This record gives sequence, structure tokens and C-alpha cells, in this order.
Amino acid sequence: MTPERFAECLALLRWTTIDLTSALQCQLSWVEALQSGHAEIPEDLALWLDRLARFHEAAGVPTSYRDMAGGRPRTFIIQR
Repeated sequence: MTPERFAECLALLRWTTIDLTSALQCQLSWVEALQSGHAEIPEDLALWLDRLARFHEAAGVPTSYRDMAGGRPRTFIIQR
């Protein structure tokens, strides 16, 4: 995986390097080295990130909640 694809995957996942550091429970400096190309991205990490990014891209973002009245989410009253 190239540093460019690494950055693209993080963007598709809406993750920062800090988010990835937290997910992997590793050092931020190592993740930053991966992003800058100063460290090689391990194959299993590259495959994992690529799969997650592809899934997120394919799944898209739900939009049904965007049907708002006056800028506020619609209120639904549940009757019992």
C-alpha cells in the first residue's frame, strides 16, 4: 500500500491518524511514519484498511434523516 492509498483509506473511513492509533493501540509516531512513507505498511494492515475503506465507500451514507422541517429533525410521537 502506498502512503497515498493509506491516506485515502483514512479519509474514506473518516479517521485521523489518532483514530487509527487508538484502533490499533499503537504509537502515533509509527502511524505518522506509515502515512509519510517513512515506514512500510504491513500487508495485513494494508488489507484490513483497504477492505474497510471499500466497504464504507460502497455502503455510502444514509440520507433519510436529512428530511428535516425548519432545520430540526422531525419529531415522531409514539402512541401507546
